[in-house]
Amino acid sequence: MSGDRRKDSAAEGSSSRSITMTTAPADLHHHQQQPSAAPLSRYESQKKRDWNTFGQYLKNQTPPVALSQCNCNHVLDFLRYLDQFGKTKVHLHGCVFFGQPDPPAPCTCPLRQAWGSLDALIGRLRAAYEEHGGSPETNPFGNGAIRVYLREVKECQAKARGIPYKKKKKKRNNQLIKPTTTTDQDSKVLKQSS
Repeated sequence: MSGDRRKDSAAEGSSSRSITMTTAPADLHHHQQQPSAAPLSRYESQKKRDWNTFGQYLKNQTPPVALSQCNCNHVLDFLRYLDQFGKTKVHLHGCVFFGQPDPPAPCTCPLRQAWGSLDALIGRLRAAYEEHGGSPETNPFGNGAIRVYLREVKECQAKARGIPYKKKKKKRNNQLIKPTTTTDQDSKVLKQSS
């Protein structure tokens, strides 16, 4: 019986070697192509996916919209379209939980795309547009109407969810410069130069 096992394992080993040998040339060819096309970063992969999604959205319009004809209105429509896939509860004005960050019970208010997600999406699409030959001056993702829309979404969601967004304070140049005081090191330099 032990002899039968050896024959089986030998047979398995030989078959696995033949599989390895038959797939090896394909693997080598595959590995030769990889160095020329390095794997994309998470950001680049997401940007490519977002760009393809936006392109598909334009193609599905009636009539289809060419990318060269795309304007900020198409971008705004795309952002509104994405709301149906959102996961952020945004309470309506009439909801008893309006303005509460952690409501105690469920409600029927809609789920929307979070402001931060939309903001990041627009940043990626703005970059992708220019990478695909679009001019920064005509970039529909950089249009002022998009910034206004994002600001309104941000404010609306902050009020509805009771979560204030605090504006980051900009550092002024004069705050970065420390008041000049004479230190021991400065004193030594001054004495040496005089």
